[in-house]
Amino acid sequence: MKMTKKAIALSLGLVVMGSATFAQSLDDAKKAIDAEQYQKATSMLKALVKSAAKPENFYSLGNVYLQREYLDSARAAFTQGVTADAKYPLNYVGLGHVDLISNNAASAKTNFDKAIEVASKKDYTPYLYIGKSYLALDKPDFAAALPNLQKADELETKDKDPEIFLALGDYFALQSKNSDALQNYMRALSINQTLQRATVQIGRMYKESRSFVEAETELKNVIATDVNYGPAYRELAELYMQWANQEPQNFAAKAADAVANYKKYLELTDKSSESRLRYAQFLFYAKDFQTLEKETSELAAMNMEGSSKLIIARLRGYSAYENKNYPQSLQYMNEFFASVKDTSRIISDDYLYLGKAQMQAKNDSLALKNIMKAVTMDSTKVEALADVAQSFYDAKNYRKAASTYEIVNRLNPKGKGSGYNLFNEGRAGYFYYGEGYSAKTNPSKTILVKADSAFARLSRSSPGTIETYLWRARVNNFLDDGTDQTGAKLPYYQQFLDSAEARVQKKFDPAPSPKMMIEAYNNIAGFASYKDDKEKAKLYWDKTLAIEPTNSTALEGIKSLTAPAPKAKAPVKKK
Repeated sequence: MKMTKKAIALSLGLVVMGSATFAQSLDDAKKAIDAEQYQKATSMLKALVKSAAKPENFYSLGNVYLQREYLDSARAAFTQGVTADAKYPLNYVGLGHVDLISNNAASAKTNFDKAIEVASKKDYTPYLYIGKSYLALDKPDFAAALPNLQKADELETKDKDPEIFLALGDYFALQSKNSDALQNYMRALSINQTLQRATVQIGRMYKESRSFVEAETELKNVIATDVNYGPAYRELAELYMQWANQEPQNFAAKAADAVANYKKYLELTDKSSESRLRYAQFLFYAKDFQTLEKETSELAAMNMEGSSKLIIARLRGYSAYENKNYPQSLQYMNEFFASVKDTSRIISDDYLYLGKAQMQAKNDSLALKNIMKAVTMDSTKVEALADVAQSFYDAKNYRKAASTYEIVNRLNPKGKGSGYNLFNEGRAGYFYYGEGYSAKTNPSKTILVKADSAFARLSRSSPGTIETYLWRARVNNFLDDGTDQTGAKLPYYQQFLDSAEARVQKKFDPAPSPKMMIEAYNNIAGFASYKDDKEKAKLYWDKTLAIEPTNSTALEGIKSLTAPAPKAKAPVKKK
C-alpha cells in the first residue's frame, strides 16, 4: 500500500456512528481493521485509548492510521504508546514502520532494534511485526522480511499464533510462490478455521492462476460464514472482472457481477477515496459510463492529488466521450495532458480518447496524430484508426481515407473488419484518382496500383466477395487508358460475371446486382467491338438486353455492329 504523509485531526463527530455504540474491546477493533472498516476501528480505538491508555491500544490505533495512510497521526499514536509503556515493543516497531515508509532506513533499524531490546528473549511478536512491516511496503523488502518471520516462527514453539503463518503465506504469495503460500495459509486455518483473510488469500491465489471456479468457491465460502466481511466482496469483484476478460462471450454478465460485488464492498467498508477510485475503474471496464461520469465528478470534488488526480481526469474524459458529451470530453482530456508531468504515465487510451474527441471537434489533423500515437503504443487500438478512415471516407476526403486505410491494413491485416477495411482502401484510392483524372491534374497511377493491391488481397482472403472483381476491373480500366488499350479490365469483369451468373442460375439469395452485371456485359462488349470482334460484342450486349431490354448502351452498340461501312472517298485526280 502506498503511504503518503498526511496530517489529520479526526474528531469523533466525523464518524457516522458514535463510539459508544461500538463494543469497547481491542479484539473488536482488530476485527474491524481486518474487515477494512478503518473509520469504525479508528473511532473504537480512540475511545479505548481515552478510557485506557494502554500501549497495545496505541499500537492498534497507529496501525489503523497506517492503513489509512495518515503517517503523522500514526507516528503520534506510536509515540504515545512508548510514553505509556517504554517496555512494550510493538510501538517501536510501529515507529520503524513509519520510518520505512518515509525512506529513513537508518531510523527504522534503530526502532526495530529497540523493539527487540525491550522485549523478552522469548517474545516473537517484534520479529513478526517487523517482518510484516517490510512486506507492507510498496516494493516489499523480501530479503529483510524473511529472517524476521523465520525468527518469529522459531520462537513461537507451540505454533498457536496463526498470524505467523498468515505473514509467511503473504511473503510467498507476493512473490507468486503459490504452493508455499498455500501451505502456510492452510497452517493458519488449521489453527483458526474462522480466519477469513487466509481463505480470501487462497481465493486470490486461485484467481491469479486463472482457476476461476475454485477462486469463486473459496470466496463464497467466506461470505457464507460472514456475510459482512468486506474484503471477500472486493476479491470477488476482482475475480469476476478478470474472468469477464477471459471469456468475452460472458463479459457483460461477469462484469456486472464485478461491479455489484465491488459496490457491496464499498457499502461494508469506509468508501475511502482509494476504494472509490478502484470502483470507478470497474465501472469503466464494465462500460457503465453513465454511473462512471457521476462517480468521477464526485471524486473530482474531493481534490485528490498525485496519480489519483490523473486517473480521475482520465476517466472523466473517457466517460464524457462515451456519453456523447464530446466538448466536455475534449476539455477533460486536454486538462489531463496538461497535468501530466511524467509522460510514462500516459497510456494508449489517453491518446485514443483525446484523438476521438478531437475528431468530433472536426480537428482531423490533430485527431489522426493522437490516434496514431495510441495505435503505436497498442496495435489493438487499430479499430479506432479504422473509424477515422471511415469518417474521412464518409466526408469524401478520399486522399486521407486511402492513406489512413493503408495504415490500418498494414497494422491489422487479418483482424476484425479487415475485409471491409481493404475494400474501402481500394475504393478510396479509386475515387481519389478519379477526382484528379476529372480535374485533369495528372494524378499518379501509384494511387491505382495501391488500390488494385488492396482489392487483390481482399480477393485472396475472401473470394466470395465478388464485387471485388468489379472494382478491380474499374481500377484496371483507369490503368489501361492509353491510346492502345490492352483490355486489362476484361479478366476481372469476366471473373465477376462467372460468379454472378452461377449465383443467378442457383437462385442465390441475395441475387447479384443487375446493374453491376450490366456494367460488366457492356464493358466486355464495348472492348470486343473496339477490337472488331462483332460476334462477341453482340453476345454480351444481348446479355445486357436480357436483363434490361431498354438499355441504351447495348441498343446503340448492336446498332453500330450492323451499320454500313462508310463509303470510301473518290481519289483526287492529279492535274
